[in-house]
Parts: sequence; structure tokens; C-alpha cells
Amino acid sequence: MKKKLPTIRDVAAAAQVSTATVSKYINGTQKFSAAVEANLKRVIEELGYQSNPQAQSMITGKTKTIGLSILDISNPHFTSIVKGANRVAMEKGYTLLLVDTDETLSRERPLLEALSRKVDGMIVFSRLPEQDLEWLFQMDKPLVFFGRIHERQLPSVGSDDRRGTYMLAQHLVALGHKRIAYVGFAKSRRDEERMSGVRDCLDKHQLPLTKYNTNAATAAEGERLCSSIMLGDNPPDALICYNDLIALGFMKEAQILGFQLPNDISVTGIDNILYGRFVTPALTSVDLQSERMGVAAMEKLMQIIAGAQDNELTVIEPQLVLRASTMRRN
Repeated sequence: MKKKLPTIRDVAAAAQVSTATVSKYINGTQKFSAAVEANLKRVIEELGYQSNPQAQSMITGKTKTIGLSILDISNPHFTSIVKGANRVAMEKGYTLLLVDTDETLSRERPLLEALSRKVDGMIVFSRLPEQDLEWLFQMDKPLVFFGRIHERQLPSVGSDDRRGTYMLAQHLVALGHKRIAYVGFAKSRRDEERMSGVRDCLDKHQLPLTKYNTNAATAAEGERLCSSIMLGDNPPDALICYNDLIALGFMKEAQILGFQLPNDISVTGIDNILYGRFVTPALTSVDLQSERMGVAAMEKLMQIIAGAQDNELTVIEPQLVLRASTMRRN
């Protein structure tokens, strides 16, 4: 015979308090003396009582769930962000509800609107232009945005992309490279900042910048562009890619075409994903500290949910990681 699960009345009877007291303790809507709370905690553990999350949500108006929208779950940069955010959520007693918009602009709004109805707050990545995000900003939900917002104050977390690519370009210049190219992803609002960092450095050294563009921030796009870059007239001697995935795809195809890396071309990426350590040659990259970004975003959102006022941008400083995919030219 199936054992009957303990009810809130059983807890109240064993603890010798009212069911209202048990409900307020479980839902965190009222504080009690240390002795009362210790007694309730002991009884709940002894009985093995578990509250009904749906009933709890109806009482408190809280779901104890946080929504996180990312752009591409197959990109390790985003999975690391999820890992960091989820760790903080679990520590705070929250569940993470994940949405992958799959780099598809038309999916973003319906998915985020549906997500907002199920969560206490949201952390959002978006490819939509800032002027098309007013509906998101007007949602009656605590919100933390990934990336820089220029037209309004909004709690956000971002990396210093411009500084990161400046460091990559400076590293390549110091190695003696003269023909440096940038492979970008124009659909991303971060692309302009990353390209600007490269341009700032090359302008300082009076060196030209060649620009290529991908249709997606994927390894397949790096592969696709490789032959047109390497087999064209006056190919670059160094490449800065929008992210590591593009760089890794490019490197694989370049080696298939018979080029020696980094002898024929130095290649760099951004994100410092784990895979970059294990290819040959290992990839020089900028570490955006993805997991730390997830932690920072979730901590910021927890503070906002608790009532804090925050409309600031938290910047995570990038770190240059030097590996074997770059070499000296002079």
C-alpha cells in the first residue's frame, strides 16, 4: 500500500502550531523566532514534508524560477554562461528555465514573451537592434541584459569587447604582422565594438585593416570563408575572428588546403572556449570569462528581485590567452 504523503496539517500538528504559521514559514512570507523556525525545520525534515510548488506559487506570487535566453546552446561560450548563472540560482533556491533562440530574430519576441509569464525575472541575450527592444524593456519583470545598451539605462552585464580585440591586434603587431584581417559577424551588436578595437590598434600603427563577414558565428562559416581568404590576392598574414568557433573552422579548412599554421597565417579568436586548447596549434584567444559573466548576471538579478535598484552596466574585463596559433614574423 502506497504510503500517504505528509500534509501541511500533519506538520502543524507535530509542531503544535497553526497551518497558517507553517504556510508563512514555508513560503518565506513571515519571520518567526529562532526557536519556532528550528522546530518547524526539524518537523518538516522528520516527516519528509514537501510543499507543492504550484500551490506555493499561488500563495506567494513567485515561481522561484529564473528565465535565461541565449543565442545558441551549441556554442560553448553560452553553455559556460548558463553554468555560472545556474550555480548562483541553485544556491539561492531558484530553478533556471532556459530558452535557446537559435540565432533567429523572428523567434526572440514570442519566446521571451512566453518565458516572462513563467518566471520571477529574466536574463536576456538578444540580436535584435536596440530600437526594436522597447517591448522587452516594458515587461513587468526584473530584467538583466547581456551587452551594452546605449539608448537607456538598464541593468546589464557585458565584456569589454573593444579592449579585448585591441589586445589581440596589439599582440599581432608586436609579432611583426603587417596584413591583419578581421572576420566579423555583422548581425551581432557586439561586432562593431570588436572591429573597432582592431581598427583603433591598427590606425595607431598606420596599418590597413581588411574586413570579412560571416553569415553566422559558427565553425562552418569559418570553413566556408577560408578558401576565399587564403587563395585570394594578397592574403592576410594574421586573422582576428569574431569568435573561437569561426577561428577553429577556418584553421581546420586552412590545414586541409595545405597551409601550415601559424607559419602561413596566425589565427586568433574570442571567447577562449575549451576546444581551443585541444586543437593543433592551440588557439590564441581573448578570454571573456563566460562563466563569470553568468555568475555576475544572476547575482545582479537576485539583488533586483530582492528590491535593489540597479541600472548599471557591470563590465567583465577580458584576458589575453597566448597559445601556439600565432608566431613572430620578424
